Amino acid sequence: MIRQTEAERLVQEWAEAWNRRDLEAILAHYADDVELTSPFVVQVLGDPAGTLRGKEQLRSYFAMGLAMFPDLSFEVLMVCCGVSSLAVFYRAIDDMPAAEVMILNAEGKIARVLAHYRAGEPY
Repeated sequence: MIRQTEAERLVQEWAEAWNRRDLEAILAHYADDVELTSPFVVQVLGDPAGTLRGKEQLRSYFAMGLAMFPDLSFEVLMVCCGVSSLAVFYRAIDDMPAAEVMILNAEGKIARVLAHYRAGEPY
């Protein structure tokens, strides 16, 4: 079971890395074999499955996102804990409501991400 304080610390460090635009610090939170599924992958990369696999694909995708959205910042609204996962509710690009479910591996790294954005919001 993930403790609330551990989840909030992880998410705070993750959001701060994004807000600093520090790609290496962002990637440090993810497992090498991470899998990320997001509507942004569908839109930006044209991949109908919307899924990236591995830290190198994530690196390229995140670098592209940082370049595309120079004003990107995350405002964490809430963190909820699960057994081996957490859910993060935040505001992202242009104040867009977002939520990510992050499944952690045994080392506490993010192994799987399911990203969600409010329907009807531009992305």
